[in-house]
Amino acid sequence: MIELKGLCKSFEDKDVLTDINALFENGKTNLIIGQSGSGKTVLMKCIVGLLVPDGGELLYDNRNFLAMGKKEKKALRREMGMIFQSAALFDSMTVLENVMFPLNMFSNDTLRDRIRRARFCLERVNLGEAGDKYPGEISGGMQKRVAIARAIALNPQYLFCDEPNSGLDPKTSLVIDDLVHSITQEYNMTTLINTHDMNSVMGIGEKIIFIDKGRKEWEGTKDDIFTSNNKRLNDFIFASDLFRKVKEMEVGDMQHVKG
Repeated sequence: MIELKGLCKSFEDKDVLTDINALFENGKTNLIIGQSGSGKTVLMKCIVGLLVPDGGELLYDNRNFLAMGKKEKKALRREMGMIFQSAALFDSMTVLENVMFPLNMFSNDTLRDRIRRARFCLERVNLGEAGDKYPGEISGGMQKRVAIARAIALNPQYLFCDEPNSGLDPKTSLVIDDLVHSITQEYNMTTLINTHDMNSVMGIGEKIIFIDKGRKEWEGTKDDIFTSNNKRLNDFIFASDLFRKVKEMEVGDMQHVKG
């Protein structure tokens, strides 16, 4: 569980985040959504420690990250897994070596055990046969799955995903969404996903917070979206005709049931 209490951040006297309060739960896919420039990327960077908030509290299972010393923060970061917007794999390393990278950095296991763990993670993302290949020899979707395998190699308690479907076709995006969602439930992780992908929102949005102009404008589930009267949320979510028609159908069905 990750809890934010009154989180604030500014740059050169410009408020970028103002009084953000949120609770991200274990075993759920928690999504942060918002327009470009809304502050959601800054929020994610504050949560993972890439930026230091100007005020508020950031609690990892009731441990205040902002009050920790360097040693404590380093220990906590070992409990985090990251999936970047680009897969961010090392081109000079094989797929297996990429997955082993965090294990080599932080694990005290024997080489044999590290290889075994890396192979297990590759099997978990259905890439057991790709260990000897290099990133340039596999597709973009496969690279994202390697990134997921690497992110879970240390069995993290917290998983952070920055636009995990960026650059992927819709079918591959669904595969990545399903994989992240199933792994989150399987390992009971606290997963945060920063996304623009409305298919992800509607598909795996178990807990969603909508950031607008640096403030938390709305929170709820994917089902709550269809009954929301928040104009800013509706303008963002239903900008496309497809999602607007879906909402109209949902509301129509609900009114028919009530009638």
